[in-house]
Amino acid sequence: MNTKAILTIGLLILSNTFMTIAWYGHLKFAEWDKFSKLSIFAIILISWAIALFEYMFQVPANKIGFKENGGPFSLVQLKVIQEVITLIVFAVFTLLFFKNQALKWNHLVAFMFLVLAVYFMFKE
Repeated sequence: MNTKAILTIGLLILSNTFMTIAWYGHLKFAEWDKFSKLSIFAIILISWAIALFEYMFQVPANKIGFKENGGPFSLVQLKVIQEVITLIVFAVFTLLFFKNQALKWNHLVAFMFLVLAVYFMFKE
C-alpha cells in the first residue's frame, strides 16, 4: 500500500470519528447536566462545529486519494472505503460509549458482507 493510500485511509478514519461524534455524541452528552438543558438548536450548532472537523479531513482525503488527482483510488472505491470506515468507527464508538448496546451475530455477518463488498470493489 502506498503513502497516498495510507494517508487517505488515515484521514477518512479521522473524518469519520468526528462525524460519528457530531451525529451521535449528543445522545451520550445528554447525560451531562449542562448539556441536557440545551435546546435542540444549540445541540445542532455544536454538532455543526464538530462536523467542521469532519470536512477538514474528508475533503483532503478524497482529493489525495482520488485516482484523477494522482491518488490510488477510483471514486467508487473511495466511497466504499469511506462507508466501511464509517461502520467500523460507529461500532467502536457504540461499544465504548453506549455500554447498553451490543453487537449481535447478525451484525457480524453483515460486517463480513461489507468486507466482501470491499474485496469485490477492488477486484479487477
